[in-house]
Amino acid sequence: MTIGVLFVCTANICRSPMAEGVFRTLARRAGLEQAFAIASAGTTGIHAGEAPTPAAVEAAARRGYDIASQRSRAVTKEDIAAADYVLAMDRSHMADLRWMAPRDKAASLQMFTKFGPMPGILDVQDPYGGTQQDYERALDLIEAGCKGLLSALMPEAKAAIAQ
Repeated sequence: MTIGVLFVCTANICRSPMAEGVFRTLARRAGLEQAFAIASAGTTGIHAGEAPTPAAVEAAARRGYDIASQRSRAVTKEDIAAADYVLAMDRSHMADLRWMAPRDKAASLQMFTKFGPMPGILDVQDPYGGTQQDYERALDLIEAGCKGLLSALMPEAKAAIAQ
């Protein structure tokens, strides 16, 4: 049994690919990668098939996360139904996901920032079109959130591996 984790942002070219890469790397380093089915998607398919932005790839690479091979795609109802944790990068994504989600999956929809030590921060701001510093700030929040998420899911992941 695996734990489905889906990170969602707007176009799946900045925040959610960085979150997927960070979480995958943290899970692998903890010896828990096989406990998870990790993915990312966007609320729009405007960049479907494209790689993450060069700035996102560079920011992630500087910190040891390889996201260059990821490709953008739009989230589907099937993605939501299959995931145990659907994590919205900001409130607009949460609103979109609520419209798409099957009623029985409403509890799986959560704000990503819920898992990080980020008091007062609800959204991971979109760095698209911004400076490299904007990507670094987004990645700071993403790393903190992914560390908190892994910590929260550690007992469930260990149980999944033991089965």
